[in-house]
Amino acid sequence: VQLQAYGGGLVQPGGSLRLSCVTSGFNFDYYAIGWFRQAPGKEREGVACISSSADDNTYYTESVKGRFTISRDKAKSTVYLQMNSLKTEDTATYYCAAGRTLYSSSYCPRVYDYWGQGTQVTVSS
Repeated sequence: VQLQAYGGGLVQPGGSLRLSCVTSGFNFDYYAIGWFRQAPGKEREGVACISSSADDNTYYTESVKGRFTISRDKAKSTVYLQMNSLKTEDTATYYCAAGRTLYSSSYCPRVYDYWGQGTQVTVSS
C-alpha cells in the first residue's frame, strides 16, 4: 500500500492549489481517504475525508468548508484536495491517509492505517 501526496507550494492569500494523493495497493471500495495537516507547533488535524461509498460522501472540518473540495478519480487511483481562497492559517504540511472501512461505507473512520509523505503548503504574501 502506498500513498504519495503532491502539489504543495507557495501561494498568496486568496489563491488556489490542488493537492493530489496517488494511491496504490488497495481497493477504494474498502478504504476512505482523508487529508490532514500539521502546522509547526500545532497538533495534526483532519481537513477532509471522502468515504469508500460509491456516493463519494465527503466531510470537512469547519474552517475549510466552502473553500476546500475533496474528490476522487477511481480510474487514476487518485484523490484530490482543491483548495481555494487560501488563508495564511492554512499554511501547514498536508498529508493524505487511507482508513479501512466496511465495504462501500458512507462514513469516514477515526483511525487511518496508511499514510503518505507530506507536501508543504505555504500561504504568504
